[in-house]
Order: sequence, then structure tokens, then C-alpha cells
Amino acid sequence: MENLEEITSSVFYLSAGAPMDELFARYMYFLRAKEGNKSTTTEALRKFYERNKYQYFKKSETIFELKSLALFWKSIANQDKQRFSDLILKKLFVLTYAPNGMWQNIVSVYFLQNQSSDGALEESKFSLFLDRITAFIYAYAITNPGVNSLRTPIYDEMVNIINGLEVTFAKYKFNKSQARSFFDNYKFTNQRNIIRSMITWYAYTFPEQKLLDINEIFHLEHIYSKKRQEIEDGLKNVEVIESLGNKILLEGNINIRASDYRFEDKKKIYSGEKRRGKNQEPSKISEITQLIEYDKFEEKQIVDRNRKILDKFFEFLQQEELIARQ
Repeated sequence: MENLEEITSSVFYLSAGAPMDELFARYMYFLRAKEGNKSTTTEALRKFYERNKYQYFKKSETIFELKSLALFWKSIANQDKQRFSDLILKKLFVLTYAPNGMWQNIVSVYFLQNQSSDGALEESKFSLFLDRITAFIYAYAITNPGVNSLRTPIYDEMVNIINGLEVTFAKYKFNKSQARSFFDNYKFTNQRNIIRSMITWYAYTFPEQKLLDINEIFHLEHIYSKKRQEIEDGLKNVEVIESLGNKILLEGNINIRASDYRFEDKKKIYSGEKRRGKNQEPSKISEITQLIEYDKFEEKQIVDRNRKILDKFFEFLQQEELIARQ
């Protein structure tokens, strides 16, 4: 019987340098779901595996499942195009910026339960699953903030996956008017993880958006500069400066140069027309091509874009059948 240390050493080289406790934690959620365990109280990792004299390490399938799970996450970290299509990699990119790590656990359960003998997943079903959990986790982060509150619906769905049921979050659908009120009144300051989540999701709603490098640094850019507001006081409602409508995903090196400029100058930097140094490449964010068509970007444009983002997200929730019938 292989003990914990032996199994750890045998899968370490597959983990792309990720902490091994993360791998064993993701595997634990799969085992918990197989037990039908929906409890929101989780045991310490070692205590879980020590149960019943290391019962899971006595099973012949354990080492195979751990190795396949390690390879799966290594492929995600490497954006492996031989394993995943661009469509799937884009959705995984968006989830990389999820407001918490719970998505990794439910994706691990889905993979281990549905993988074929060669570690493959049926793409169309996996794609639908990723859309569903993205819509739910992102909306839940605003209507029910905090990772602890997310455990109940996620653990329910983990058991449903094991039982061969579709992930629907049927017991946790959103009241549309109530949820929209939460979004409309939410303070989208950059310190909250959900802001980057939403802006990254929105970037990929543009059909022309190409897959971005998961290792490249992207910032949240204020389109209407906070510094310009301090100097010029151009916005009547200063709160809109922190709304989703005034933020866009932007490469770190471009954002550093553009952050305090007026919009007419920012457009030239976004497009690559005006850049310092040798690199004159435009931003890889597809929406930028539409943004630079604006003559100005002031309060009305911020408010209109904010409404457009939220409308788009609620269309997404409706598409994923996460809005409760009234």
C-alpha cells in the first residue's frame, strides 16, 4: 500500500509546481462527493485521508485518479491547445479570475467523474458546465458574498455530478429584480476580487476576443482617469468612476503608461499609435477597437457602458437558466 508520502512523490512532477496540498484538497472534494457528503464543514486534509486507516490509499484507482487530476490542472496552467480548444481555454481563463477558488474544486469533481479512459472530456458538455458555474459563482459573489455561503450550493452540485445529474443550481436560482438591485447598488472598488472577475468575463463576450496568455499581467484600467477627476472635476456623480462601466482589462505595461492621461490621449496609447519605447503593439483586448471610436468618454458613456455590462450579464444568467420564474 502506497502511503501519503509515496503518492505525493509519484505525482509531484506532474503538478507544474503547484502546491501538492491543493491537488490533494481537490481530490478530497471528489471523494467527499462520492460519499454523498454535502456538509459545509470540511475536515483538515490529513485528518480526512487518515480516516479508517488511510482507506483511500488502499484503493487501486487512487494513484491513477491523482495522476490524471494533476495532468488535467497542468494542462490548464499551460493552456494546452492539444488538450483543450480555444473556446474551452477562454472559459477557463475567465474562471482563473473567479472571486474565489471554489470553482477549482467543482471542476475537479466534474473531471474525475466524467473523464474518458484517456483523460478527455466531452467538449460540448464541459463547455456548458463551465458557463453554468461561471454565471452562478459570479452572481452569487454579489448576492451572497463570502466563500462560506457558496459552499452549500457547490457541495450540493458536487454530489449531483457524482449521481450523473446535470448541474442546474435548481434550489438556488436568483430572483431577477432582487439580484439586479444588488448589482446596481454594489460598490465595484478594485479591492474586491469580483470586479476583475466581471471585467474579465465581459472582455470575452466580444466574439473577436482572442485567447489571452494566462501568464501575462493584466490590470483594471479606469477609462476615465481618477487623476483627471481630481484635477478637472469633470464628473457630476463622482461614484461612477468606480463603476464597471469605467473599467476595462488592460495589459499592465499599457496601463502604466495610460493611467493618468485624458481619454483622447489614452486612445492613442490603447491602439499602439502613441507608445514609449520600441513596442508599438496595440492592446489585445478586443473591446478597445470599439472604445477608441468614441469621441469622448465621460459620465454618460460610463453610465451607458455600465448598463450594457450588467444587461449582458443578466442575459447570461437567463441563458444559463439561473433566473427563477416569477
